[in-house]
Amino acid sequence: MAERKPFLLRLDPEVHKALEQWAGDELRSVNGQLEYLLRKALRDAGRSPGAKVARGGTPAEPGGGAGGGAVEGGLGVDKLGS
Repeated sequence: MAERKPFLLRLDPEVHKALEQWAGDELRSVNGQLEYLLRKALRDAGRSPGAKVARGGTPAEPGGGAGGGAVEGGLGVDKLGS
């Protein structure tokens, strides 16, 4: 298994409780759920480990253009549906 980088994360107790319940629903630990959510957010934003990012913070498109839709808070939330 790949080496893990430990770090401290301070959360609001209500947020932690919600994460704990969500993780339990999906048969994951809280740590596993957080890693799953972070990896999904990185992938959705085109920022997965190894992904190329264009200047300005948007994912690079093949062919050199900057792509990606509207991103809120850097977590890949698409505003087109609102």
